[in-house]
Amino acid sequence: MIPSFDKIHLKFKLNGTNYNHDELKEVSYSLVKEGEAYEKVVGNFLLDWLDDKDFVLVKTSGSTGIPKTVKLKKQAMVNSAVMTGDFFGLKPGDTALHCLPSRYIAGKMMLVRAMILGLELQLVSPTTMPAYDDQTPYDFCAMIPLQLKNSLDRLTCIDTLIVGGATVSKSLRLALKDVHTTVFETYGMTETVSHIAVRQLNKISEAESHFQTLPNVVISQDDRQCLVIEAEKLSEAKVITNDIVELVTPTAFDIIGRFDNMINSGGVKLFPELIESKLQDKIDLPFFITSEADKDLGQKLVLVLEGATNDLNSTVFDELDKFEVPKEIYSIPKFIQTETGKLQRQKTLEAIIG
Repeated sequence: MIPSFDKIHLKFKLNGTNYNHDELKEVSYSLVKEGEAYEKVVGNFLLDWLDDKDFVLVKTSGSTGIPKTVKLKKQAMVNSAVMTGDFFGLKPGDTALHCLPSRYIAGKMMLVRAMILGLELQLVSPTTMPAYDDQTPYDFCAMIPLQLKNSLDRLTCIDTLIVGGATVSKSLRLALKDVHTTVFETYGMTETVSHIAVRQLNKISEAESHFQTLPNVVISQDDRQCLVIEAEKLSEAKVITNDIVELVTPTAFDIIGRFDNMINSGGVKLFPELIESKLQDKIDLPFFITSEADKDLGQKLVLVLEGATNDLNSTVFDELDKFEVPKEIYSIPKFIQTETGKLQRQKTLEAIIG
């Protein structure tokens, strides 16, 4: 039986203390009034969750456009929490570490999962290097890729970890090979109430590494080959994404790239994400592929490096097709990213070329 959004599980704990509905509301007021900046955000969300409305307003991260506010039904968030709990086998009394910003859907859902599933939630500051006690065992945790990268030598205490908010690089996936923790990459967005699919990153063969949908999620493609999501427990309407995918099975898929990142250079369609995967082991600096206007080609492929130099040995491009070789190489001291670590390609390019 699916619980109602206005109920707090009897086993729910926050920072070691058990709270009922009214007690949690008092704690939330205290967090807003006296807490640190990240605790104020938690307090404000909890007050919204505990009010009489059946919805909350959630801001998108703005990684692919202007941030917007989305109205989400609280019961849809409960349904998402139950789906995640069932998939990962979470049970009342399990411990969870919360180190994500609670301003966005991923952080909010960690709180909802704890309240609905009866988890014992430990809250820490959402820094890029989370300062958690690695001597305390945790059954479940969620991080962004940069947090995971910075925590590789402190993961022994975490049993299951989900990572999302930005792409997990090939080098980070390789670094997880001998890690004790079972790590899953997530796929989802604010409109789908956090993730609707996950793929296991370690303890399996590469051939098994596809995004697998959660129960009661139906996927298809539109005429652009972009993913279409139907999940009536999470959203009343179909969610049409801009992610070009390959459907492996009716419940599994691989991401090819973003439709809005696709480059048409002289009539040739190029996908930055595929080119980046070919260059991943060739370039030591952080980088990304994008395009700029060109009078002959329409769009020309460019490579952007994070660092002080744009000098690269041309041999790094030897395995690329001729149309995939960048026409220009730029550099910038620091990429522009969202708070959740998502690269903002267009804003970074505009900061270079104006």
